[in-house]
Amino acid sequence: MHLRTRALTALAALAVSFGLTNGTASATGQTAGSPGDIVTSAPTSFHPLPGQPTFTKAWHITYRSTTAQGAPNIVSGTVIVPQDGRKGPRPLVTYAVGTVGLADHCAPSAGFPRGTTLEANLIQQLTLRGWAVAVTDYEGLGTPGDHTYAVGRAEGHAVLDAARAAQRLPAAGLGAKSPVGIMGYSQGGQATSWAAELHDSYAPELDVRGTATGGVPADLLKTAQYNDGGIGAGLALMAAAGQNAAYPELDLDRYLNAKGRSYIDFMKKNCVAVGAVAGLFKRISDVTVTNPLQAADWQRALHDSDLGTHAPDHPVYLYHGVIDELIPYGVGKQLRADWCAKGAAVQWKSLPFGEHVLGVITESIPAANWLADRFAGKPAAGNC
Repeated sequence: MHLRTRALTALAALAVSFGLTNGTASATGQTAGSPGDIVTSAPTSFHPLPGQPTFTKAWHITYRSTTAQGAPNIVSGTVIVPQDGRKGPRPLVTYAVGTVGLADHCAPSAGFPRGTTLEANLIQQLTLRGWAVAVTDYEGLGTPGDHTYAVGRAEGHAVLDAARAAQRLPAAGLGAKSPVGIMGYSQGGQATSWAAELHDSYAPELDVRGTATGGVPADLLKTAQYNDGGIGAGLALMAAAGQNAAYPELDLDRYLNAKGRSYIDFMKKNCVAVGAVAGLFKRISDVTVTNPLQAADWQRALHDSDLGTHAPDHPVYLYHGVIDELIPYGVGKQLRADWCAKGAAVQWKSLPFGEHVLGVITESIPAANWLADRFAGKPAAGNC
């Protein structure tokens, strides 16, 4: 499977290099092979609910990005622009959704035309402010290969390159001067936090004004241990599949028993609601012959996604629910401490009654208001 994935990715990259794509890619005028270059684009539609009008235009895109191990890849996504008569650059939010599942049909871009993408109502709050939004599908959702679920560096690349791609899409009317905000929660919180840390080294030309990120699994090893035998056990098993997709040398299959292999196969064909239920309260020992979390190579791979090792070069709004049942509250607090210790401007908000799903809903408007202040040029010292 991985040889096939690499071959298809290589062929796609080769096609970009020689201009063997549709006219959109050639029309961008970008250097062939650069992260953020558009490979294909096609009109699509954005509906928070089935048939709900939004007065937007939207495009499904595929664009060049970078894997966790630094190789070129192709990622899909959606660019959404309000049709409000505004001319010239407008704010652009690169938005990372929370967990949707491992199957291609779970990708945000697949659900937008049907009105079935879970966070589309939250995204609509942003378009109603007159902001354009780029939504990545992440690596391996809607493109060949397995989804590298919960692999932070790959997600961060995909988020930043989605913003680049949106700016390079002529029909969107954005351009390189569009101020950029980064926003996401849960898996999206991991992705956006990684984008915040990577910005100065990976995409410094983007005018990023701020990152709003919440429910962040900043330490995957602690998060996996926290969910062993709990309601998030299925998500932990999905994350194991995601790590294996990014680092095939981990060879997850040799750790799994027959039940574990069956669960992984099932989850790769379904979306998060079904996958999470299938894995409810499973212990690692129920699905493995040997615990991969005790293996040195697995620990190294998981720690490759640790956050807090580099200060974002722009202000961050970071929030976490005290009673979060999926991502330990202490993990969020530690990320705040690590960023603050490195001099980052962090606005931390603890949600006293916030469990995991409630956090993304209750904070969607305050987080967007905070981004609006950044777009307006208001200073943000944080509360470290």
